[in-house]
Amino acid sequence: MKAPVQAPSRNVFARVLPIVSWLPHYRRSDFAADLMAGAIVAVMIVPQSMAYAMLAGLPAEVGLYSSLLPLAVYAVMGAIPSMSVGPTALVSLLVAATVGRYAPDGGAEAVAITATLALLVGTLQLAMGLLRLGFVVNFLSHPVVAGFTAAAVVVIGLSQLSHLLGVTLPADERVYVLLPQVMSRWREFNPATIAVATASVLVLWLFKARLGGFLHQNGMKASAARALARTGPLVVVVLAGSVTAGLDLAPRHGVAVVGFVPSGLPAWSPPWGQLDQLGHLSLAALTITFVAFMESLSIGKVLAGQDRRAIEPNLELRAFGTANLAAACTGGLPVSSGLSRSLVAQAAGTRTALASAITAGAVALTLLFATPLFAHVPKATLAAIVVVAISGLANVGAARKLFRYSKADFAAYALTGTVVFAAGVQVGVATGFVATVLLFLWRASHPHIAVLGRVAHTQHYRNILNYPVATCPHVIAVRIDESLFFANARFLEENLLRLAAAQPGITDLVLVCSAVNAIDATALETLERLVSELDAANVRFHIADVKGPVLTRLMRAGFIERLGRERLHLDTHAAMQALGCGPGGTLQETTLAP
Repeated sequence: MKAPVQAPSRNVFARVLPIVSWLPHYRRSDFAADLMAGAIVAVMIVPQSMAYAMLAGLPAEVGLYSSLLPLAVYAVMGAIPSMSVGPTALVSLLVAATVGRYAPDGGAEAVAITATLALLVGTLQLAMGLLRLGFVVNFLSHPVVAGFTAAAVVVIGLSQLSHLLGVTLPADERVYVLLPQVMSRWREFNPATIAVATASVLVLWLFKARLGGFLHQNGMKASAARALARTGPLVVVVLAGSVTAGLDLAPRHGVAVVGFVPSGLPAWSPPWGQLDQLGHLSLAALTITFVAFMESLSIGKVLAGQDRRAIEPNLELRAFGTANLAAACTGGLPVSSGLSRSLVAQAAGTRTALASAITAGAVALTLLFATPLFAHVPKATLAAIVVVAISGLANVGAARKLFRYSKADFAAYALTGTVVFAAGVQVGVATGFVATVLLFLWRASHPHIAVLGRVAHTQHYRNILNYPVATCPHVIAVRIDESLFFANARFLEENLLRLAAAQPGITDLVLVCSAVNAIDATALETLERLVSELDAANVRFHIADVKGPVLTRLMRAGFIERLGRERLHLDTHAAMQALGCGPGGTLQETTLAP
């Protein structure tokens, strides 16, 4: 039996700090489930965090720092218990593009720039949440995000080739630059590194795709089988590190390893020293802000839907903003929500956000006592973790579906992906954002307009191009499927005048406003001008099916009085009856249906 839908709490403190709503009612029976879920996610997040730090061009410990305090902060301020906060592939790719541009040599400067990025991202997200601007992320449409993600999968995969092949490649995210470099240096590939990478990918794939089903078929409970199947990253790190150390692959065969990872918790150090870089980093921070929150919000909707919860975007913005500020002050990179980790946390039976705090505690113990164990882990293994993780982001059918459904949306998808390949991820996301806004404006300024006729023996009126309907020879009924505002007012005027001119015999034109939710001042002026223009052509202008709030504003503006109340009709059928086109009136059949 599913739990009832959980609406946002009315308690003001709970809406600011969701921990207030669950901690006082925490039950001992929940602890075992939270402990198990937190431990399972920790097994995933430790190797993944190190791998994503490497993807961003940063030391491995930076990834662990990013999975410590931010995760604990979200446990206090976030509202979705199974949301796993930390480094992710897409955000790490964006960080890598920025680090490669302003700190190509890496080192302390790269870490400082990354912390400043986290500071900017956290500030932007927190400000958007406080100002209730969560709706702004909707301007990064699904086709744009899908196009960016599809291209990012390829770019991330190519960025890991230097680690997978054991060859030095330029740090360039542009595919047409990187691919020729790979092809020209094939003689430099390291066979031992390739062997380690291949074995790592194979082990990860077996865990991810086969182990769970195999264990379940042989009698293990499904939940336990799934939990063991998620331990692949940790198992492959342990195995690869042990084999590399035992066979001396690093000194004897040139296999690159993680090397020294400092022990201890991160120091509290706000990144004020890099504030002179704000101008250079602002575009990157804005891009990461949108991409990170779009990623997190999409995952949050999936998790909340399965738990029958209502998600509050502005609350999540505040939670992620604060988490990113925590990452900035502890030397971490910008954080988001990881899809695979979050789904694992939910499948593992997470009851409350205490599971995230337990995961953070496990990361802290790793930093305190276990970092020497990572010294011999091959970088090829971490690269394999990244590649296998992002393979789940590839959605081959998305492009085909978009192409069939909407050529305009497919164009935005293809444009974003192409620009990511040609000019880099930041320019690609910015281009996609602009494309989304332009596409929205074009659609809004070219609304669908339908000429209506009556379906036989009914009071329903439908598009004459789609249904066999009856029309009236001296009246034309037109439905506008969009609110009227400055961007489409001229389009409406031109089309109504064109329709009136194309049918010299009509005496009345009815504008059906059933889909009109608002009329702005520009559109009101256009309607007033239409009345005059059509009157001059001996065509009376009528409106029908006007919604209450819209009608109230039209009456307040005096438009109804100037039009004449006899030209305002309750609905389309009432208008046609009043004009002699109802049952018993003059009708002519049309057969324009497909």
